[in-house]
This record gives sequence, structure tokens and C-alpha cells, in this order.
Amino acid sequence: MKRRSVTLSFGVIASAMLAAAVASAAEPRGVIELFTSQGCSSCPPADKLAGELARDPSLIVLSLPVDYWDYLGWKDTLALPGHTNRQRAYSKARGDREVYTPQVVVNGMKHVLGSDQAAIEHALAQTRNQTGTLSLPVSMSVAGDQISVSVPAGKNGAGKGEVWLCPITTNAAVAIGRGENSGSTITYHNVVRRWVKLGDWTGVARTFTLPKQDVAGADAVAVLVQSGTKEAPGNMLGASVTALH
Repeated sequence: MKRRSVTLSFGVIASAMLAAAVASAAEPRGVIELFTSQGCSSCPPADKLAGELARDPSLIVLSLPVDYWDYLGWKDTLALPGHTNRQRAYSKARGDREVYTPQVVVNGMKHVLGSDQAAIEHALAQTRNQTGTLSLPVSMSVAGDQISVSVPAGKNGAGKGEVWLCPITTNAAVAIGRGENSGSTITYHNVVRRWVKLGDWTGVARTFTLPKQDVAGADAVAVLVQSGTKEAPGNMLGASVTALH
């Protein structure tokens, strides 16, 4: 049973696999964001599924641990308050106020239970039909000590969104000592460690660069070009991921 947030609704894999995914991820068919928690007994099956889906080179799978279950007796060691804020911003933008774990948001638009693979595949098919979704072939490269990101112009110069870079830990094994998953060691896949806004995209081509040292400790980085704003996120316009090692 999915675990709901009390505040709003009461109710990868190996580096070789990631490298293989990067090679053909220029035009992904889906960005899957899993909102999960070490303190949620319903989450381990979704965490496992995230690892399996991450093997698909056409998908960019990101784990976003949240902190609102910390009061149950175990403080999530990977959680960021920003992940909780992002999940709530999605629910507000959709208008359904659905916030729970494990929750997957597909292409920034549709949410489904994070352990339901059939529902995830259905959401991928549905959201791909949304105008503009993943229409931008974002490219990213790592050369020496610098990371470069290129976002092309939109069709007829139209489009608007924000460009975010996410440092990733591809595999994080956590031994959980208390709470609902006490005694379990769970591996979390493609865990986002922070969010770096590179800038705004207004329909014209843009290139961004940053020092590799700015993402020190990460195994990989993902770039998301998303319509809307941080407070009201919309559909994914483009995405890419690349390994750092």
C-alpha cells in the first residue's frame, strides 16, 4: 500500500550500465522521478524497480528521497528538503494535492504508484503525446575539468523553461537501523544529491558550462529542461545524463 504524506493527503545500477544508457540517451522517451523514503515500508519494491528501469537506455530514472517520514523513528540519510518541496510543487501544479511514497512522476506530468511498472509504462505512453515533451535533444559532455551542456533552439523559437543540473550517486546502499524498514539494507539508484539551476531557456539555443569540481563526489550528472518554474513545474522538454567516471 502506498504511504501518503500526513501534511498534504493524509490518506544504477553498475557504472557500466549507466555508461551504456548514456550512449543512447540523447532522445529519451521518459524522465522518471521516484519520491521515496527509507522510513516507508511500501518503498523497497519501488526502489528495486527503479534500479531495473534504470537499465533501459531510453529512460532517465532519478531517485528523490523525501524527509517527511523522518518522525517515524529513522532519519533518511539521503533525503533533501528540496525533494519534498518539489513533490509538493508537482501536486499543486496538477491540482490534485496527491503526495505519497512511493510516488513516481513521469515526464513532469503524471503521477503513479512507484512500484507499479505497468502504470509507469502507461504514463510514459500518455505523456509522450503531450506537445513539446522531450522535444529538445539536449547534449552534455565532460572534457577535462569542465562540463558543458547545450540546449538547442525550440521550433520557431518558441518555448520556455528552466535548466537544472543534478549530481547523481548511481548506487547508494543504506543499512537502516530503525523505523519501518529496520534491519534492512536497501540500495537506492541514481540518487539526486542536489539541484543546480544553470539558467532559463526561452526558446533560443543556449550553452552552459561549469567546473567539474562543482559536482565533486557524484558518479554522474543529469540535466533537465523543464517547462514552468521551480514552484510550478511542468512537462519535461528535454533531458540528458552522462557518467563522470
